[in-house]
Amino acid sequence: MGTDKKPKMLLFDIGGVCVVSPFQSILDYELSLGIPPGWINYSISKTAPNGFWHKLERGEIKLDDAFYAGFNKDLHDPVRWEAFYKIQQSKNPGLPQEVPPVPNIDGHWLFNDMMTASNAPDPWMQPALRNLKASGKFILAALSNTVIFPPGHALHREDFFADPIRGLFDVFVSSAHVGLRKPDPKIYEYALNEVNKYAKSHAAEERGRSLGWQDGVKPDEVVFLDDIGENLKAAKKVGFRTIKVPLGRTYEAVDELEAITGLKLAGDHPRIPIKPKFGGANAKL
Repeated sequence: MGTDKKPKMLLFDIGGVCVVSPFQSILDYELSLGIPPGWINYSISKTAPNGFWHKLERGEIKLDDAFYAGFNKDLHDPVRWEAFYKIQQSKNPGLPQEVPPVPNIDGHWLFNDMMTASNAPDPWMQPALRNLKASGKFILAALSNTVIFPPGHALHREDFFADPIRGLFDVFVSSAHVGLRKPDPKIYEYALNEVNKYAKSHAAEERGRSLGWQDGVKPDEVVFLDDIGENLKAAKKVGFRTIKVPLGRTYEAVDELEAITGLKLAGDHPRIPIKPKFGGANAKL
């Protein structure tokens, strides 16, 4: 990370960091159907900034049938599929030369499987978060691209911020509530501003005085953890220090947190990587 300076604030992504990654669900789905891994993420990323996924995470549209129809359409664009397939051919000359038809994906099923899977706490990061919270030595904040689930959905919460994981944080920035999403630079600036409001409003307390909160939090006093490279690159541009969280190996990020904080954070969950599931019987075409 290039500096030994102890941070004032630890800023966490949620999916793939604090909870099980939705990308694990995507990878399992692709492998179960024989789709070249990466197509779904490629399709989502190439529809930015105004694909249905991105609009949902900025809170501009609701999670309803219109979203599912639009998301499904985004996943079945033949021009995007041909571009993706040619990239895969360049990496794997053994693939058939003729571009196959766009994979038939059930976007509705996939989306809800992703969201359900990523509702479970990460077994390595969860103990680390609790230990960080107990230490009281850092402002704990979250910066997450989120979805607001409507009443009637299995994942709906009347009070979005009452979730047990969200309750671990002093500050929680939800993309769907603020109308911005990573990697937009404005959301990092927004998060830093919210943390500074928190720090200054608690600066006179014993904890705030001992940790220098009266001076606020500067960008280089932030360590940001995320599992997506473009989100980390954007954070570096605003001056944050960063930790990349590898898919299925969150314990490696916990190791880095221990080195940065000087605290024992890890729990006792076995350090065995989560591997993709092949041939999932529940995947829907």
